[in-house]
Amino acid sequence: MTDTAQSRAGSFIAGLPKAELHVHHVGSASPRIVSALAARHPDSKVPTDPEALADYFTFTDFAHFIEVYLSVVDLIRTPDDVHLLTYEVARELARQNVRYAELTITPYSSTRRGIDERAFMAAIEDARKTAEAELGVVLRWCFDIPGEAGLESAEETVRLATTDGLRPEGLVSFGLGGPEIGVGRPQFKPYFDRAIAAGLHSVPHAGETTGPETVWDALTHLRAERIGHGTSSAQDPELLAHLAEHRIALEVCPTSNIATRAVATLDEHPLRQFVDAGVVVTINSDDPPMFGTDLNTEYAVAARLLGLDERGIADLAKNAVEVSFLDEAGKRRIAAEIDTYTEAWLSR
Repeated sequence: MTDTAQSRAGSFIAGLPKAELHVHHVGSASPRIVSALAARHPDSKVPTDPEALADYFTFTDFAHFIEVYLSVVDLIRTPDDVHLLTYEVARELARQNVRYAELTITPYSSTRRGIDERAFMAAIEDARKTAEAELGVVLRWCFDIPGEAGLESAEETVRLATTDGLRPEGLVSFGLGGPEIGVGRPQFKPYFDRAIAAGLHSVPHAGETTGPETVWDALTHLRAERIGHGTSSAQDPELLAHLAEHRIALEVCPTSNIATRAVATLDEHPLRQFVDAGVVVTINSDDPPMFGTDLNTEYAVAARLLGLDERGIADLAKNAVEVSFLDEAGKRRIAAEIDTYTEAWLSR
């Protein structure tokens, strides 16, 4: 792709209506918000200087990323902190013309730090409704288990996700995050069974830093409807064929995979292999400020890796809408908006 084509694609992407399906609540805190939270809580080791955060968010490996991530989690200590973070994440999504996002939230990380569970739910829900009214971005929640915290966290997360009168209105799915190495997927089956029985969709992380067997485990034991990352799926042609046949989408986060050393370089990223195998892929930002990216940048990366023109980029955006857990009327609305925008752009 020439420099001119890249510039044109970047301009197209900036105005393109989009959906994002793999983006983390705390991991979306911008340097401005992280520094403000760090100033509120001066006992934290997180820098208060936004410029110093660039160095702080430079990771040596996935384990180091988790360590830094948890230090930012520790800044979310009150319902006011939760509300501030949630609304500001929505503002950043709206700035990028994201119309719909499924935000991954780890409530256990907050409730175990002493935030009242009902106050936590009220904070995210008030921020969600305010953001939709004021910014026009629709948010839905995925509650995920922090795998490194073990089965206690799984029990707490599924309780929060399924208890009548506590479960938030915006909750649509149930996930599993954190390190994969040494954290087998099958042990979480009972908790996913309960979440699915309560009407939630299954969207665990798998195959990011482990092999394709972890993706198979997520499909077999956790009944995954989408896979977070799934990077190592490219190593198993049978798995790729299964994902393609059953239209189980991969939530691909290219820059994240480089930042955490899951993939060595962007040119080695398996995105092209996924597409060539017929797998549905969506493009996402994961923990954007921590990785020095945003969703628009990730679309530009994907466009370069796949050699996409504007229609191809628009089709990629419609993938995310199609496999989202938005209601059918909402899907049709955003897909039509993507088509209208694309045709207007191409007719210039």
